[in-house]
Amino acid sequence: MTTTQKKYQLPPLPYAPDALEPQISREQLSLHHDKHHQAYVTGANANLEKLEKARQEGSEVDMKALLKELSFNIGGHILHTLFWPNLAPAGKGGGGKPGGALADLIEREWGSFDRFKAEFTKAAASAEGSGWAALAYCTLTDRPMIMQIEKHNNHVYPTFKILMVLDVWEHAYYVDYRNNRAGFIDGFWEIVNWETVNKRLENL
Repeated sequence: MTTTQKKYQLPPLPYAPDALEPQISREQLSLHHDKHHQAYVTGANANLEKLEKARQEGSEVDMKALLKELSFNIGGHILHTLFWPNLAPAGKGGGGKPGGALADLIEREWGSFDRFKAEFTKAAASAEGSGWAALAYCTLTDRPMIMQIEKHNNHVYPTFKILMVLDVWEHAYYVDYRNNRAGFIDGFWEIVNWETVNKRLENL
């Protein structure tokens, strides 16, 4: 990778490490952001450097393995970069129900916020192994849709704009909730930042 090429960088948290307590502890948040998210950033940059080195030296590279790993690391970086801003301290921007255009969109598609919440919760709870639940938007049909993403890059709807994500890898909750994914998901609804999700919808 030449000096003129940009590298992926870990974004800073938009709040203090203890701001999401008690739903997410300082220890859990710091490990998740500083260690796990950083690992995807480091991995993606290393993958690109390996590819660039092979080009410069004219050497062969296992493209199937390298591009699979690169997709995994970039997916992890992008989804985490979306995740941090769609959280906010409970009662201070986080939790409650959405308003504005997002509320109208949810009402139109699901009939009620409670129905949407139930479907999204089920998607997050039933994601196989490590993965994500996401609220996305299809511009072709003008409809919001829920994505259940395995790992960081499987079952993603191509080109759909992502409005909200919930990380349900164990690394997102194991310090605070051990193996209780359902408890972590319940806590998520107390700290989801609907203002951020609304802004993403407005900027489609």
